[in-house]
Amino acid sequence: MSSPKGIRNYKFRIHPNKEQERKLTNWLATCRIIYNSALADRKNYYERNSKGLTRIAQQETLKADKAKRPQVKKVHSQVAQEVLFRVERAYNNFFRRVQAGEKPGYPRYKGPGQYKSLTFTQFGDGLGASFQNDKLKLSKIGLVKIDLHREIYGKAKTCTIKHEQSGKWYAIITVEEYPVLYSPNWQSIGLDVGIKEFAVLSNGEKIANPKHLQKSERKLKTLQRSLARKKKGSKNRARVRLKLAKQHEKVRNQRKDFHHQLSNQLVWKYGKIIVEDLQITNMVKNHSLAKSISDAGWGEFISMLTYKAESAGRVLEKVPPHGTTQECSRCGNIVKKSLSVRIHACPHCGLVLDRDHNAAINIVHKTKAS
Repeated sequence: MSSPKGIRNYKFRIHPNKEQERKLTNWLATCRIIYNSALADRKNYYERNSKGLTRIAQQETLKADKAKRPQVKKVHSQVAQEVLFRVERAYNNFFRRVQAGEKPGYPRYKGPGQYKSLTFTQFGDGLGASFQNDKLKLSKIGLVKIDLHREIYGKAKTCTIKHEQSGKWYAIITVEEYPVLYSPNWQSIGLDVGIKEFAVLSNGEKIANPKHLQKSERKLKTLQRSLARKKKGSKNRARVRLKLAKQHEKVRNQRKDFHHQLSNQLVWKYGKIIVEDLQITNMVKNHSLAKSISDAGWGEFISMLTYKAESAGRVLEKVPPHGTTQECSRCGNIVKKSLSVRIHACPHCGLVLDRDHNAAINIVHKTKAS
């Protein structure tokens, strides 16, 4: 057997019955209280002692709370203890940002409805979560129907149960994955992502931008206006909020499905894929392009492409984006052009082609130069 290649998440829709859903909802509420209490304890301890409270010490407090509070005892021990790991990560990230000179963002309390997931930290027979008779078995919850729409490659390690705003429940299985190797392939391709076209390849192939958010914008705006007119706390407002959440989820799922299919096709066809190392966080600061960039979801797509290439034994290389658009792919001279100019026309060598095709070829040149 080949050695593990990395960690990967598999997301499946689950269908708890009414009693199971009631228990899971109660667990979310209890875990939110545990999280907020642990956060408050750390803050108070530091104010009194000028040093931090450790997770190990908080685990002892959690044990005592189980004896005193029945609702805490009802929650599976793995799920309750994992809450303390979240608090620890929140503080570690806070201190990391402080040391890096970034805006710290002190850990915040979770309001009602803001704690949305539960994690079983062990997966397997006799552990917190496991598969049994094509269902998901959760300790203290029971057998839950699950849509296993794809095969899992590797060893399942943890299981996170997530409740979306749309009301749907999902199981996210974290897997120590073994590679699924494709046949050897040495063909390289450069890929330039964009807004007009989602991507253009160095061989000239264009991949249309589906613009899922843009196509749903009218419906989303109608629902948002309807929500704004409804009285806060009313049943009508809750119904419209649910419709809005479902529409947003539909857009996310459409985008993710497109990314999955395209990344699968590219990894299947090419042995080496070269992309630009884009700083998307900085790019979305341009307010005129932010919505289009977010709608395209370049970051999510490149992330998928990266782990799928690794899993398939392919190579994905990132190159600096500087100059790929302005430089002529034939002669190397700089040809200045604004974003509105869609054709690259070089006055030096006479090359004329689509600007994104030119950029994709330059992306390939950059990896050859390195």
